[in-house]
Amino acid sequence: MATGTTESTADTSRRNSRYMALPNRTVTGANAVEYAYRDTGGSFGGVPLVLLQHFRGNLDNWDPALVDALASARRVIAFDNTGVGGSSGGTPNTVEQMAADAIAFVGALGLDQVDVLGFSIGSFVAQQIALTRPSIVRRLVLASSAPQGAAGMHGWAPEVIGAIGTPDTGAQEVLDVFYAPSPASQQAGQQALQRIFARTTDRDTPTSWATREAQYDAVCTWGIPDHGLLQRLGCLELPVFVANGDSDPMILPHYSYLLAGLIPQARLKIYPDSAHGFLFQHHAEFAADVEAFLADPRQPDQPG
Repeated sequence: MATGTTESTADTSRRNSRYMALPNRTVTGANAVEYAYRDTGGSFGGVPLVLLQHFRGNLDNWDPALVDALASARRVIAFDNTGVGGSSGGTPNTVEQMAADAIAFVGALGLDQVDVLGFSIGSFVAQQIALTRPSIVRRLVLASSAPQGAAGMHGWAPEVIGAIGTPDTGAQEVLDVFYAPSPASQQAGQQALQRIFARTTDRDTPTSWATREAQYDAVCTWGIPDHGLLQRLGCLELPVFVANGDSDPMILPHYSYLLAGLIPQARLKIYPDSAHGFLFQHHAEFAADVEAFLADPRQPDQPG
């Protein structure tokens, strides 16, 4: 029988993760904001994938297993938008300004075109980027998303904001919102949290209460019911991949169906037995689906 110490999940993650070893970098945009970011680099060529984070999240709140899987075939860049985590400035309270600031970040890196993966509030920003500056977005991935003006999105349910909108959000509150109540999903959530918190040095600056307040203002404004705003998405001509978990209590799955119906070139997938954090729970499958979507040679006007 083998003897010796057993390596923990966190130790294994630190040793094997490419994303976890990346340094925190900064770049200053034309708007004078100093953005904190991590860049997997690589000599893949092609279009880099830029990640837009969820409510109150920073660079350390991406699951390293997901980023590593995405980075196996392309350059991946995660960043803190204005006023978030290690980036300077004050967090905007509108999605429109967040999108303008994200465009400034892309410009600061000297990138002419990117693919964009937006998660939760990041998916709102991703939609606005594609509407405001369509020339810089080649393909769009919207995870746990909803369109602007959709009925029922004016703020989150009391139990959701009570769990993840408090000053000190604990692990159980995250598990309750980001993962389904089944034992399998809860276990996957615990493993994802271990990976997320395995990095112990050179961590990103925690997000502030001011960021939470500004972001929630932006979410509420985005969710003011306005049927006319739904029609904006009809002008998106780029390919879009819409995805969610089947039990998301934060942004209900029916909003994914609504998005896919409003966007001409949208593809939709709902992942089973999962919730808001489906992309961490199903990180290998989701990364493979994203890569297949981004690498698909078909043009937007081709069927399939």
